Amino acid sequence: MSIAYLNGDYLPLAETRVSVLDRGFLFADGIYEVAAVLDGKLIDNDAHLARMARSAGELGIALPIALDEVAAVQAELVRRNGVDGGLVYVQLTRGTESGRDFLPAPGTAPTLVMFVQHKDLIDVPAARSGIRVRTMPDLRWARRDIKSTALLAQVLAKREAAAAGCQEAWMVEDGLVTEGASSTAFILTRENVLVTRPDSHAVLPGCTGAAVRALAAEQGIGLERRAFSVAEALAAKEAFITSASTFVLPVVEIDGQAVGDGKPGPVAGRLREFYIAAARGAGLA
Repeated sequence: MSIAYLNGDYLPLAETRVSVLDRGFLFADGIYEVAAVLDGKLIDNDAHLARMARSAGELGIALPIALDEVAAVQAELVRRNGVDGGLVYVQLTRGTESGRDFLPAPGTAPTLVMFVQHKDLIDVPAARSGIRVRTMPDLRWARRDIKSTALLAQVLAKREAAAAGCQEAWMVEDGLVTEGASSTAFILTRENVLVTRPDSHAVLPGCTGAAVRALAAEQGIGLERRAFSVAEALAAKEAFITSASTFVLPVVEIDGQAVGDGKPGPVAGRLREFYIAAARGAGLA
């Protein structure tokens, strides 16, 4: 029986109840975070909590408990649920009110929910075979740097990608790739330089992507923080995605066309290995 957390209480996930008048349900007036768990330890969690605090601040939602208390709850959920590998989901909304109004009532208490998912993050077939990507127009709002619960555009993109036999969607705006529907996009040029978007309102600042960039720098791999086109991605030696739930996964095909030789590239493979090794060495309980 999975144990969740809701506004100060630990209870069975199946018994967790949030009002239909919660602004997260009515307006997607909330934010979320997902942190990986490896060997029973939270990975890159300081970065995830910092991003959570920033997103909440951008929306003007007060954190009901301090960040170190959030981390303590995450760790307790990992312990209570016996999670060796998987994810901890955290969602914060502006809270529940007595009715539905676009303007929130003063003094509304935020809703904070957390739960876990068991998942094997290491033995992943896609890490060996690579994934296929489908590109599509980026229909999302202008503040993608906020990790909002308003994910309808991503849901539609994922559905379209899956219907085309792909495992991820890359969003395209003005001819340039912004990011994946739930990941950060990278390419490796013919000159062996990694390219990924700089942080801005156009993309979510990826925590896993930041860690991978640091590992690449340690290995002497060049990096350019700029946008790239779909054509440039197709001409690249390699492409890959990063996220908390996938770590590093090679992209072998975009819109039905092979990337490189159509097989997972060695740089993406090494960065995945380095990331897992670093995570196991530096994970926070």
